[in-house]
Amino acid sequence: MMKSGFIGIIGRPNVGKSTLLNSILGEKIAITTDKPQTTRNSIRGIYTRFDQDGDADGVQMVFIDTPGIHKARNKLGAAMTDMALSTFKEVDVILFLVDGSIKKGPGDKYIVDLIKDLDTPKILVINKIDTMGPEEYKEIFDEYHELGVFDSIFGTSALEGKNVPALLDKIEEYMEEGPMFFPEDMVTDHPERFIVSEIIREKVLNYLEEEVPHGVAIEIESYKEEPNITRIGAVIYCEKKSHKGIIIGKQGKKLKGIGKAARLEIEALLGTKVYIELWVKVKENWRDSDFALSNFGYKE
Repeated sequence: MMKSGFIGIIGRPNVGKSTLLNSILGEKIAITTDKPQTTRNSIRGIYTRFDQDGDADGVQMVFIDTPGIHKARNKLGAAMTDMALSTFKEVDVILFLVDGSIKKGPGDKYIVDLIKDLDTPKILVINKIDTMGPEEYKEIFDEYHELGVFDSIFGTSALEGKNVPALLDKIEEYMEEGPMFFPEDMVTDHPERFIVSEIIREKVLNYLEEEVPHGVAIEIESYKEEPNITRIGAVIYCEKKSHKGIIIGKQGKKLKGIGKAARLEIEALLGTKVYIELWVKVKENWRDSDFALSNFGYKE
């Protein structure tokens, strides 16, 4: 018997949702940085496991990593939050990630209020247990347990993979008999071009100062696969002329660093040599432009 289902990973920005997804899959499909709102699209990760006796029994769990739910300051923020909230309606299990007390801020309380009346099974994941002591963990556990909202509560360190296998076993209990939605060797339904653009954006985020990253979008202009090399041309869009100078850096050094870091990771992903050419263009206030958001794939 094959079991399958969809699982939504939700939470505030920067609690480790993408790190957890990558840990579950055993490879990187979602970018991670220390900056909030790194994830902008819903990323689907596909976990497939067959029983060891060699027959067709097994499980396929499709995880949907959503943008962090936050108070929107522009149309991009609103589109990201809408994307996350729509996940509630299409999944069989909700994983709600937190990394601290519910008193930490209004964000976690807001999400609890959104999901508390849903019939969908809800699992609370207290992430980053590698950074907290037993007493702090117990305090957070008790706080959420008393709400009576969650079917199960797990402590994990997505970064270290701690308790992730036990969490998977628990999620599997909620899966019902069903079809395999994707081929067994597929780990994401996103095309390589999308993952490549996300890798470039991750490197931009890692290289830049605080005020620039959220105003950056990536567009793949050309993607040509040749026998021994893949040639990629990409545009980094920013919102201000001053940001363009920051991204390029003195004598182009920052842009070269972004390009090299992206190339090395893309070569590992594609298993071939990669030539990458990057340009930087200004598109003022694109985060509040419906046309631009649609063009960059953040809005239908």
